[in-house]
Amino acid sequence: MVVTSTDEFIGAEISKYYGIVYGDAVMGANIVRDVIASVRDLVGGRSESYQNLLAKARGVALREMQVMAYRKGANGIVGIRFDIDTMHNLLICNVTGTAVSVSFDKNSNTLE
Repeated sequence: MVVTSTDEFIGAEISKYYGIVYGDAVMGANIVRDVIASVRDLVGGRSESYQNLLAKARGVALREMQVMAYRKGANGIVGIRFDIDTMHNLLICNVTGTAVSVSFDKNSNTLE
């Protein structure tokens, strides 16, 4: 399934819109990760454990959205947007987009 944050695919024609699709991931943090992140906040630097958690959350949410689009009959998603938030010890990732049927021009260099 092809996805893009833009409203169209270059070299492609959208023939049908299936509506909004979404995916969510709520990931729990743990005490060790919180302590390490707090130390990084004090001395500076990046928290690799939180970056890994964020990457995992984005992947889970994106896959969930793609499954929803596939079940509607779509082969693409346009206009995707990620929203990341925290609440207590939770990392919340939401992604939304519009499921579409898209066909690519065989003469274009765009991946199908």
